[in-house]
Amino acid sequence: MDGDTLILNILGTPGAKKDVIGKPKGNQLKISVTANPVAGKATDHMVKFLAVEFGVTKNDITVVFGRYNINKQLRIKAPGKLPPVVAKTLNALNTR
Repeated sequence: MDGDTLILNILGTPGAKKDVIGKPKGNQLKISVTANPVAGKATDHMVKFLAVEFGVTKNDITVVFGRYNINKQLRIKAPGKLPPVVAKTLNALNTR
């Protein structure tokens, strides 16, 4: 977290069977989306998917880097809710 902004390092999988937030892999969170990796459309789809999952608008999510890559960093401003895997990971980090 950076103030009220959640910073996520993502390992993306485009062209998946369904949109899903997976388990952490190293320091990245695995996220699969159904969109194909054409001209950043998979990243755009991921942002829309994550906006719903985190209870924010898509304008509250910034792609810091990796728009055309499977490795990405996103900043989510003031998430309204946290998906269980993200909440679990944050709790584990905060207890260290």
